[in-house]
Amino acid sequence: MSKEEYRVESDTIGPVKIPKDALWGSQTERSRNNFPSGELMPLAIIRAFLHLKKAAAESNVEVGAEPAEKGQAIEEAIDQLLKLDDHELRQDFPLHVLQTGSGTQSNMNVNEVVANLANKMHPNLDILPNDDVNRGQSSNDTYPTAMNIVAVEALDKLEPAVQHLIDELKIKQDKYWKTVKVGRTHLQDATPITFGQEISGYISALKHNLSYIQELKPTLYELAIGGTAVGTGLNAAPGMTVKIADKLSQVYGHDFKVNTNKFWGLAHHSGIDVVHGALKTLAADMFKIAQDIRFLASGPRAGYHELNIPANEPGSSIMPGKVNPTQAEAVTMAAAKVFGNDTTITFACSQGNFEMNVYKTVMITAFLDSCDILTGTINGFADKMIAGLTVNAAKMDDLLASSLMTVTALSPHIGYHAAAKIAQTADKEGTTLKEAALKSGKLTEKEYDEWMDYMEMTNISQTNPEK
Repeated sequence: MSKEEYRVESDTIGPVKIPKDALWGSQTERSRNNFPSGELMPLAIIRAFLHLKKAAAESNVEVGAEPAEKGQAIEEAIDQLLKLDDHELRQDFPLHVLQTGSGTQSNMNVNEVVANLANKMHPNLDILPNDDVNRGQSSNDTYPTAMNIVAVEALDKLEPAVQHLIDELKIKQDKYWKTVKVGRTHLQDATPITFGQEISGYISALKHNLSYIQELKPTLYELAIGGTAVGTGLNAAPGMTVKIADKLSQVYGHDFKVNTNKFWGLAHHSGIDVVHGALKTLAADMFKIAQDIRFLASGPRAGYHELNIPANEPGSSIMPGKVNPTQAEAVTMAAAKVFGNDTTITFACSQGNFEMNVYKTVMITAFLDSCDILTGTINGFADKMIAGLTVNAAKMDDLLASSLMTVTALSPHIGYHAAAKIAQTADKEGTTLKEAALKSGKLTEKEYDEWMDYMEMTNISQTNPEK
């Protein structure tokens, strides 16, 4: 940079050249040059930091730890930053996830930008990044506080997506509650089931997933703020952190708390780990549901073809008219990423050496990635796959009529071994089950027709879709 393009600022290490118009300061600039690789720090983290710094400034003023005029200037600067859209905000927050594992440089990025903007707005106050914006705080307690806040925000977006998919599946469950088809276990034919019953299993899985998330979510309400450097709360004014939690609760609509063990809050991220475990479980169930549906829709001539899926786009660049289960593929790929993120988070959580975990930035980025891709793919799956899904009733009837496992209904009347022999004979001789049954002499045609009731085999009258 030429002299016209930069200004010089100093920190405890020495002078640093900073782009002339940049709002950030020396520590941000050092990080920008020292850690140029990987994805940028999520703006959700930056916005959470801004809300946290505003709450801290207000609280410090209220407990007498910060001059009122400085606190007000900090609040005004933050309000201005919070009005920016993502593109505008990114201009002042250029740091990468792969930096110090405590997130110190992103904390300082926020401190420096807020201080410099406040000084532009109030040049007579001399607001400092560390002494004023970061008053009573440390990166070691602010970053994990921001982590929990953005994790809760991300879950707030994911939960409606899961419920939306449940609602769309419920429509199909009710529509096809009495549509009988072949059941399958071990990828082999089994006894009859209705498609509505099959879908009810998907719905129950998703309802359980939603309850797991909602039950575990409150562990993220426990904030580390107030622990400062190592959990002891050194330099934090008495009463400040309770006020911060109250103010953040008002902003985000959740009951955030600070009456928690700060040594745990800095060195461990158990809440992030356990809640992501619920996301992994959701991803696993979504993989299963998407896999089932794309297999049942396989074909249309050489597969199961029990289901018809929407044609959202051409499926092939060479095969005209091909339709692929792309929404299901997106879900399964998202699940693969979530499984990888879970491994990253589990390992990162295990690295809480002594008084602090130093894998914070990669941990929360993985968590947010999982929430984002699950939210997007689940909404897409609901709207572009499930909403347009129909059954191929004729194919279901044909497969059911040719199934050998309906012989199970004969077992209570003629015995397991006799029924098994009938099925084996039909398979070996290529006849229908009825032909083999009558040939066995174990039952009459009237008895066969009476006992071979496909709908009765589903036990539909005893099945509760709400369970």
